[in-house]
Amino acid sequence: MPFHHRRRRRFKRGRFPTSLPRFVLVGNPNVGKSVIFNLLTRRYASVSNYPGTTVELMTGSTTLNHQPALIVDTPGVNSLIPMSEEEMVTRNILMFEDPRGIILVIDSKNLSRGLLIALQLAEMGLPFLIDLNMEDEAKSLGMKVDVNMLSELMGVKVVPTVSTQRKGIKDLIDLIPQSSQAAYPISYRPDIEEGIAKLTPLIKSSPINKRAIALMLLAGDRSLIPWLSSTRRRETIEQIDQIRSRIEAKFHQPLSSLINQQLLQIADEIIQKVQKERGREKRNWQEVVGRLSLHPLWGIPILLLVLFLVYQFVGKFGAGTTATFMENVVFGKYINPWVTEGVKSILPVKFLQELIVGQYGLMTMALTYSFAIILPIVAYFFLAFALLEDSGYLPRLAAMLNSPFKIIGLTGKAVLPLMLGLGCCTMATLSARILDSRKERILVTLLLALSIPCSAQMAVILALLAGISLKATLWWGGTILAVLIGTSFASSRLLPGASSDFIMELPPIRRPQLSNILLKTSSRIMWYLREAVPLFILGTLVLFVLDKFDVLSYLEKLASPVITQFLDLPSRATQAFIVGFLRRDYGVAGLYLLAKQGQLSGTQIVVGVTTLTLFVPCIANLFVMLKERGWKVTSLMLAFIIPVSLLIGGLLNFILRTFGVQF
Repeated sequence: MPFHHRRRRRFKRGRFPTSLPRFVLVGNPNVGKSVIFNLLTRRYASVSNYPGTTVELMTGSTTLNHQPALIVDTPGVNSLIPMSEEEMVTRNILMFEDPRGIILVIDSKNLSRGLLIALQLAEMGLPFLIDLNMEDEAKSLGMKVDVNMLSELMGVKVVPTVSTQRKGIKDLIDLIPQSSQAAYPISYRPDIEEGIAKLTPLIKSSPINKRAIALMLLAGDRSLIPWLSSTRRRETIEQIDQIRSRIEAKFHQPLSSLINQQLLQIADEIIQKVQKERGREKRNWQEVVGRLSLHPLWGIPILLLVLFLVYQFVGKFGAGTTATFMENVVFGKYINPWVTEGVKSILPVKFLQELIVGQYGLMTMALTYSFAIILPIVAYFFLAFALLEDSGYLPRLAAMLNSPFKIIGLTGKAVLPLMLGLGCCTMATLSARILDSRKERILVTLLLALSIPCSAQMAVILALLAGISLKATLWWGGTILAVLIGTSFASSRLLPGASSDFIMELPPIRRPQLSNILLKTSSRIMWYLREAVPLFILGTLVLFVLDKFDVLSYLEKLASPVITQFLDLPSRATQAFIVGFLRRDYGVAGLYLLAKQGQLSGTQIVVGVTTLTLFVPCIANLFVMLKERGWKVTSLMLAFIIPVSLLIGGLLNFILRTFGVQF
């Protein structure tokens, strides 16, 4: 595949605006990096996105050898030759952010994957030390690592830890400033070494060795081409492409696989020298639960129970009980009336009063929506997610659902955002970040915006349909499910890009650490307050302006013919579709009111709620979509969702009336 790249994007250093020395945590997924990070930084942590990506980074201050320092927690990776956005971000931090040292966290019971990264760091010539974490779990499996031998072989400091029990953390803190370059010799097949030798003179200098960059280019890493293009001529880039193509043509498999195989073989040779087998300890309850959770029979009821509990906790208790209390009592009875009275007494100008406490007011809509409705749901979701993550069940949940999700073009990881969309699609769109590929994140965002009703909307829908018949509910649910499956199946084949392979390390089931869960949750809530709340304020200002210029009433008149003629609904139903853009449940509530007044038949109710379920996402979700996916992708989604929802509604109306289906 050619390396040509039209845009020349500059890679800027200084991503972290501080002069403090930076120490970077690196490691595979599920090796305890987050726990190590929390123990190193304690409460001085913040969450942010790496520029131009949806990848979250946690940074925090600490003190090493009585000197302040910055700790950066990078995403879990399987290789430093990037094959995903997370791996590219981690590589870029190592390459462009001038780290003073690297803490490589390795799972003591799975040395092979961790040592592969250690060997890549050695080739990069970066200073690092090895944290052999989860020593207790390795011991329970009968494994013992000779720490001194491993340190001697790699030429770096090695520290055994049990982060959940804080064992070895003091030694780790003392040794971090002593990070050093490894001195382990690595050689590849002669043809690959020939390619390295030819590429090295064509590569510009950087904080990491040219040899490591040459290996990345041979492995097909296209993300480095913009960086090379900034100082190299087009002919040089073409020459790099030709060298790589000639070398790869000599083999029957990709060079990336050959390079990884060689590194894994070296890692296995190291393991044979440093790892000793001992007698296995008696199985504990965590191992029994871990095995049952993956069992073909017992794993299913466990999975259903977990999903049910998460939905009850987030969707019912968070989106229902807590959000309702905050909206109706805290804000409805106390805060908003008090603010409204104060604003009207201080600001005599009606325009300013409406801007703050009107129908589309910054207080009565933007802040009420942000803090009374979305914040409880987001907080409960982050808490549930941290619990599943810390317990080790999250990878098992994804593994159990991978096969059915693969049919519609997704992996098992997609179950969490889709399920949580039944609580709040805004929050679920944020959680799509856990998916590995951009294609999957776009697909899940589309499904959430199109066919997943939030808990507030579903509550009104079920209340409305329950007054008709079970058959009406089945027609609505069956139509929505068919649209979800059909859209996912078709989109997964039409969207550009490849879906990620389902590769996930299954950690043992562990007892969650309350301090770790609370720290993760609080850090993510602070991110929500900093990143998402301004979007709700901006959205409210847009609606306020549209209302003042009568654009909303114009849209209502414009949409009325489609609603009355194509969907065969009364003209007053048009307002329900406009209001549904503000809050999805408000739209269905409009239909509910019409039904109570006897203005809708059973068929019209089914057609109306089905179309509204599939109609545009609420304004909060729309602004989060804009932030997460960008305006181009979001615009294309809306251009697809609006006509498809109306088309499905019209088709359903035609089928029901043609075949005389009565409710």
